[in-house]
Amino acid sequence: MPSVTSAAGLIHLGMDTSKNTIVVGILMPGEQVPVIDRIWNEEGSVRHLIGRLGDPAGLRCCYEAGPCGFELHRLLASMGVACDVVAPSLIPRRSGDRVKTDKRDASRLARLHRAGELTAIRVPSPAEEAVRDLVRVRAALLADRKRAQQRITAMLMRHDRIWRATYWTREHERWIAGQSFEEPALAAALAHYRAALGTRRAELDAVESELALWAGREPLAPIVARLGCYRGIAALHGLTLAAEVVDWRRFGSARAFMGFTGLVPAEYSSGERTRRGSITKAGSEPVRTALIEAAWAYRYQPAIGVVLRRRQRDASPETLARSWQAQRRLHGRYKAMTARGKPAGVAVTAVARELAGFVWAEMTS
Repeated sequence: MPSVTSAAGLIHLGMDTSKNTIVVGILMPGEQVPVIDRIWNEEGSVRHLIGRLGDPAGLRCCYEAGPCGFELHRLLASMGVACDVVAPSLIPRRSGDRVKTDKRDASRLARLHRAGELTAIRVPSPAEEAVRDLVRVRAALLADRKRAQQRITAMLMRHDRIWRATYWTREHERWIAGQSFEEPALAAALAHYRAALGTRRAELDAVESELALWAGREPLAPIVARLGCYRGIAALHGLTLAAEVVDWRRFGSARAFMGFTGLVPAEYSSGERTRRGSITKAGSEPVRTALIEAAWAYRYQPAIGVVLRRRQRDASPETLARSWQAQRRLHGRYKAMTARGKPAGVAVTAVARELAGFVWAEMTS
């Protein structure tokens, strides 16, 4: 493509990124159709492109958040170029548009960015992103542990070894350890499955030990301490919420944050008919898991024990008041739902949804 010279006004660049290349839609001032260019996804090519466009202060770039991360944003920022990383799920799309190409995506991003119709996300600092990656290691290991447990359960069920009480208690694990098979191959298979589960548990213990250290370090320690004033939100849960959410004020309301967690029920309503289903499970799975695990603590009567009192030692009176209000309301919610016959898991999910509202209010107050 020939060199693009700068004109009066701002130049908008929509970038569709991939592992090897970046397709760039360059929308000049006063033009309606972007010029399309394709460059290598590497620092030298990006610098060459920006150099051809004149004054970096006259450029406005954007690209979708995705697997390529935020290094492109940081590179452009270091060059003095304003760049937005936009939320893919909030990009306007026509319902009948069924054609997707890199060129069309880059062109659409440039036009929508100039029109102000894109929603930018807050880009985490390198330190915040590093802690978040470590938090996601724990989430991955939790999923691996669950799969290892499911394999053991499935194998035993195939051979009519069925446990009819609560799974993965001490009694259940003693029962598994006592299972024996006459076929040597079958006994070896169970031994390998149990060894794999033991490995996942050891890995999980190791990463949780590392995460416990980061809960008390910058840049997230103040947020973790504030969230820790709420019952059930221990250091690991607080660190998960802090690392995954980062910018609490990007959610305009508690309801918006609840939707982000995926804890709101799916709904299909039309006219006078209202249908609600199970929770959407949209948004961040680590955030949803942390809130649900914390919500189980609200089964018990409101109280401030030794551990919670220690976490609340330096908290403000306003935070303490909100924390106590959360205990009373969420415990009442759990008791009311279970009294109506709702299963404990359903009640805890509802409690987790309201807990999301409380922590959003805490972090935005």
